[in-house]
Amino acid sequence: MYKKWRQRLSLLLLAVLLAGCGSVDIERYAGSTPTLDIGEYFEGRTHAWGMVQDYRGEVQRRFTVEIDGRLEGDTLTLDERFTYDDGETDRRVWTFERQGEDRWLGRANDVEGTVEARQAGHAFTMRYRLPVAVSGREITFTLDDWMYLQPDGRLINRTAMSKFGVTLAEITIVFDRSGP
Repeated sequence: MYKKWRQRLSLLLLAVLLAGCGSVDIERYAGSTPTLDIGEYFEGRTHAWGMVQDYRGEVQRRFTVEIDGRLEGDTLTLDERFTYDDGETDRRVWTFERQGEDRWLGRANDVEGTVEARQAGHAFTMRYRLPVAVSGREITFTLDDWMYLQPDGRLINRTAMSKFGVTLAEITIVFDRSGP
């Protein structure tokens, strides 16, 4: 019994260590096209469709998002209104301040602290902590968010939700500027 428990603990620790080793450097995408600038992309109305999958890959929730973006100088404001397949609604308002050609600082009403974001070529990334209600209690996850602009103008967003370095859920969103 002790040997089995020790083996399971060793596998869990190995998974945690490996999870922390796989980060991609955004600079890998420098020079790729089409070039993504989130200020330009999200100005105006954007529609999106997404899903949340658990660690097994099973879809837990589906949703749509209506985003109104406003770019004023170096400030991008994104007003996101979520509608989930069970009828629940949510709203998140992001404010991003451009810090240079490829850097942004962001804040949102439900995100912990200031978020450092970067863009290069067709990609954009940010990492942040988000408290989420799960089974009646609040759990703070780390979200590793990556967006990739496609040649047809759609933007694909993949987000890993982790706790203690272990990915527990993934979010996939497709943004479209052409309308629903």
